[in-house]
Amino acid sequence: MFSSLAITAPFLLAGLQAVSVDAIQTISAVGAKFFYENGTQYYIKGVAYQLTPDDPLTDEAQCKRDIVRMSELGANAIRVYHVDASADHQGCMDAFADAGIYLFVDLDTFTTAIDQTSPHWNETQYERFGAVFDEFQQYNNTAGVFVGNEVLDTAEGSIAAPYVLAAARDMKAYRDKKGYREIPVGYSAADIASLRPMLQNYMACMPKAADRLDFYSLNAYEWCGESSYTVSGYDELQKNATGYPIPIFFSETGCNTPAPRTFDDQAAILGDDMDGTWSGAIIYEWIEETNDYGLISYGAYVTNAAATNTLVEDGYTRQGTPTPVSPDFSNLLSQWATLNPTGVALSAYTAETSTITARTCPSSTADGWAVDPSSSLPTLGQTYSKDSADSTGTGTSGSNSTATSSGSSSTSTSKSAANSVMVAGNLATERLFAVSMLLTGAVGVAAFWL
Repeated sequence: MFSSLAITAPFLLAGLQAVSVDAIQTISAVGAKFFYENGTQYYIKGVAYQLTPDDPLTDEAQCKRDIVRMSELGANAIRVYHVDASADHQGCMDAFADAGIYLFVDLDTFTTAIDQTSPHWNETQYERFGAVFDEFQQYNNTAGVFVGNEVLDTAEGSIAAPYVLAAARDMKAYRDKKGYREIPVGYSAADIASLRPMLQNYMACMPKAADRLDFYSLNAYEWCGESSYTVSGYDELQKNATGYPIPIFFSETGCNTPAPRTFDDQAAILGDDMDGTWSGAIIYEWIEETNDYGLISYGAYVTNAAATNTLVEDGYTRQGTPTPVSPDFSNLLSQWATLNPTGVALSAYTAETSTITARTCPSSTADGWAVDPSSSLPTLGQTYSKDSADSTGTGTSGSNSTATSSGSSSTSTSKSAANSVMVAGNLATERLFAVSMLLTGAVGVAAFWL
């Protein structure tokens, strides 16, 4: 028996080393939190990284230069808004993985984003979203995908909410049909007070888990200058998010008026006030541009750059040695250096997931929220029509209005149905818990026999 285990142990340890060293752990959404494969909770310390308008993840050398500064900053995530699905991203994605940095990527393009004024969800959008998903699902450090960014940016935009959710539903079905791992699918919302918290609740209220988001995130710039948890309104954001059934985080934050930015809000987000509910924050943004939100600069502003100079766009150099913008970079570094929430272990959290319930779908209101909670989600090929929406709540169907997944046009029912036990994440919970226990047991066996 000893000799058999003695022979097996080196192979076991080699396998463990392969898991822990050669491959970055994947991130999963379980209940209202993100977890690494080993069962440790994942908190986001991220930066918005759109170095070039079309795709910042194709220049491996530049990615590696930027990673040095990101690692110094303490970042463990980036957000990228636009990519070219046909490009080669292997070099950059591997480099980010080696540094322990995860990607949240938007699936839409400049021409396929859902429009709030005349919302629709069609085959072209579906195919383009799917192409980006196809490209980035292969990387273990893809932590999540967005089906939209600030689609609703006015109080009148609520009519687009069902279309955002329909896109999420169909991308989740696409992911599952392709046999991809359960990469979380979510949405990045503008912080519109008149839609708060209706939009947030709507995105997590459908009776079927397949029709809900996997995570929700908020672009919020309320904490400005010398503010506080209550003055900024973060206490209200926390109140609205308490008990939220899926992970929630700040997909953009970092008010820059007045300057300089001190990032004091990070102590609230990643501290005792909010870290039990929120999963971290992404700071806007990496490169210094006209809006003065940058943490990094690649040189002085260039006036009248030649059209042939591909390194300069809109007067800003987008390649080279990253130089910290002072004092913003060091201010953020100082904040993050002291903020390391540990959260809860998956093994301890698993029992809680059985008590998590979906939100109650918000009723339509006369002064902003225009979504009928009893209406079905749009089907593929559907375009919003006000006349039709007056009676159906979601608009008219196009010629391609076939459902893309079973249950894809579910109907929100009564409060009791909306409050039924939420099962999203149960499969992920089981898988993560099994991996966590396997690794723990394997290490123990190996240590004992060696």
